[in-house]
Amino acid sequence: MLKDLFGKRKKYATIPNHQAKTDVPEGLMQKCDGCHKIFYRKEMKKNLNVCPNCGHHHPLLAWDRIECLFDMESFQEWDKDLITSNPLQFPGYDEKMEKDRLKTGLNEGVITGKGFIDGQPAAVAVMDSSFRMGSMGSVIGEKIARAIENAREESLPFIIFAASGGARMQEGVLSLMQMTKTSIAIKRFSDAGGLMISVMTHPTTGGVSASFASLGDYNFAEPGALIGFAGRRIIEQTIREKLPDDFQTAEFQLKHGQLDKVVHRQEMKTLFTTLLDMHKEGGEIS
Repeated sequence: MLKDLFGKRKKYATIPNHQAKTDVPEGLMQKCDGCHKIFYRKEMKKNLNVCPNCGHHHPLLAWDRIECLFDMESFQEWDKDLITSNPLQFPGYDEKMEKDRLKTGLNEGVITGKGFIDGQPAAVAVMDSSFRMGSMGSVIGEKIARAIENAREESLPFIIFAASGGARMQEGVLSLMQMTKTSIAIKRFSDAGGLMISVMTHPTTGGVSASFASLGDYNFAEPGALIGFAGRRIIEQTIREKLPDDFQTAEFQLKHGQLDKVVHRQEMKTLFTTLLDMHKEGGEIS
């Protein structure tokens, strides 16, 4: 009897570690980049990908952001089928783009459209850093410019969530031209009396930060977001000075007057509802 009992214990004790690990499904847990604690991925998603412990804001996919912001089934996407070509015949560019399309389910690194936020209409452009790091190519600029024009024509306020590593080098000057194109569209929109709300998320850098991302009537950012044009190392080498530890963070930009507010992701929808309500009596866009 004792022999059988100890024999069973020995049997269970000798299960290989690699077999035991297979009992835990992959992708079930997520480690916070801020405090390094581990949470269930479902728990993080329910909290809008914000760490429940330290409040660190992890990247949020474009469709997840739209889902948590717009009223259910109210969102209508614009220009879904626009796809970047390879105008400069850059080696390997087509293959990289196709790989990102398959990985993300997106045709480009921005989703544009319109819908209702707590019953109030608004147009939006949401950049997604999981697609080519949100780099700005010709289609990104075209979709954003078209969205702004649509907002002007339909008398809608316009909200943009920026997330980008800058201009896309594979498209050269065609990418840089998008800075001008989007800025002109915003000027036309503003001259017509349109309301633009810009939210800079992590990261918002390069030509995006130097153009449409900084041209809102309200310029907000998520906590801890990296916001700037050139990188820290380049700036330090140029000015030959050591920069503050919090340089180019959202909090640093707010302290130096470059932002109106740093907004927690869970407070974003309430803030938008308030602003849209404040401005809805301002008259229609002509």
